Amino acid sequence: MIELHELTKRYGDKLAVDRLSFAIPPGVVTGFLGPNGAGKSTTMRMILDLDRPTSGRVTIDGKHYAQLREPVKYIGALLEAKAAHPGRSAYHHLLWLAQSNRIPARRVDEVLTLVGLQEVARKRSGGFSLGMGQRLGIAAALLGDPRIVMFDEPVNGLDPEGILWVRNLMKGLAAEGRTVFVSSHLMSEMALTADHLVVIGRGKLLADLPMTEFIDRNSRSTVRVRTPAPEALLDALARADVVPRRADDGAFEVDGGDAAQIGELASAAGVTLHELSPQRASLEEAFMRMTAESVEYQAGAEPPPYGGEPLTGPPPAWGADWQERWGTKQKKRES
Repeated sequence: MIELHELTKRYGDKLAVDRLSFAIPPGVVTGFLGPNGAGKSTTMRMILDLDRPTSGRVTIDGKHYAQLREPVKYIGALLEAKAAHPGRSAYHHLLWLAQSNRIPARRVDEVLTLVGLQEVARKRSGGFSLGMGQRLGIAAALLGDPRIVMFDEPVNGLDPEGILWVRNLMKGLAAEGRTVFVSSHLMSEMALTADHLVVIGRGKLLADLPMTEFIDRNSRSTVRVRTPAPEALLDALARADVVPRRADDGAFEVDGGDAAQIGELASAAGVTLHELSPQRASLEEAFMRMTAESVEYQAGAEPPPYGGEPLTGPPPAWGADWQERWGTKQKKRES
């Protein structure tokens, strides 16, 4: 288990991580979420002793990372997709890692086969695509057969088959009782992979909850109802003090409603239903709701439009900075 105790990191006046405390248990996939600039990468680097905390500490099964006798066999990590020397082949990149950590050379072939790079094992990694680089990074993380794995954006650059493979890999590792800690901006993928979520914003802990509880706490649930007899349905619901609202497509939505209760009310009134479906918010919606006040880098006005009539001046919604840039560009064009 990884445990963070009041972990804090400052870079001059910048507070990147602010008294962060949480635990990453084995046997589940723990997702690590937060807006850009929230401190996720800094936190993961401090876990691996690549950055030293200003205060607080991280323990791995009660030990500091530097106290682990064979850290590669204890914790494997992918923080940078293409960290291999570009002139070195995938095989030799993994071989020197194996030899420097007293790992049998046969393990190199095993992980290359596992990640699907056996056919390009002797090719230089500098020519690899982003997805192939991701696979090589995952192979390096798994080289020591570690009990803990940490992945930062592991599906970046992968095709659908590769994304499914990484998802199943992480679930399989967790099912074996290993600790799996993964950071990603792909909410749809995280929703399918993670069992537990740790969410931070501006370096502070915002949530440490199971996936389902996180969504339930930070989203609005509704029940959609569609019927060919809307007036009869409205009368039936009104008698039970249930107030729906009409959706754009003609259906009705009941905030916080109970599908079973609505179905029973319609049935008792003899109202035919064409749809009765509870609607649950997505992880993305719940995440956006929770982190709305913690986003450090926010887009301003709409970007310049593409196509259509050429602009004769900057849109009035643009800020002063964009107004100034527009004027500078115009002067250069005229000169």
